[in-house]
Amino acid sequence: MRILVVEDEIRLASLLRRGLTEEAHAVDLAGDGEEALAWTDVGDYDAIVLDIMLPGIDGLEVCRRLRRDRVRTPILLLTARDSVGDRVAGLDAGADDYLVKPFAFAELAARLRALARRPPETYDPVLAAGEVRLDPASRRVWHGGDEIQLPNKEFRILEYLMRHPNRVLTRPMIAEHVWDYDFPNVTNVIDVHIRQLRRQLNDPYPGGLIETVRGAGYRLSAGS
Repeated sequence: MRILVVEDEIRLASLLRRGLTEEAHAVDLAGDGEEALAWTDVGDYDAIVLDIMLPGIDGLEVCRRLRRDRVRTPILLLTARDSVGDRVAGLDAGADDYLVKPFAFAELAARLRALARRPPETYDPVLAAGEVRLDPASRRVWHGGDEIQLPNKEFRILEYLMRHPNRVLTRPMIAEHVWDYDFPNVTNVIDVHIRQLRRQLNDPYPGGLIETVRGAGYRLSAGS
């Protein structure tokens, strides 16, 4: 594998490079977040070993930017912090695994082998369709280069549509997924939220992204 190690502790970075090289991997080193992003712009990696506590841009932000740019490379986070909140923050940022310092090199090597066995489609937590991107973990949505602030219901409807591209979703299906209970006037309620969502996404009726399927429901066109 070709691996990028992002670690500002020179001694640890050197040890990791030596150990991974002895395991027959090709290794590049980056000492901070900016350098890591520069490497990923020009290099194609099979895995990234990423320390959280970095000077400048920290590891969590590096991870978020890579996932926002749809970089699918599996990421193993390294950190000295072991609280549940820290682990959750790392995984929500888009990391695939988490290893607490100090660690045994054999465990790091085994975790990298496990990541290499995963199918690549599991590496992209950011949903995308046309110019719209949605990050379920951070609950953020972008249209082109602009971030859009969506109310909770519109966000959940859009996420549901984006998780089922090119599939017709009926109004009851959308209602059950978003509200989790039956309520009257389901057609009117869903239609109102879809209109508001289209307005936010600059996708006016009949919709190039969110299509109205007469007599059935709505369909998100993944090819838009």
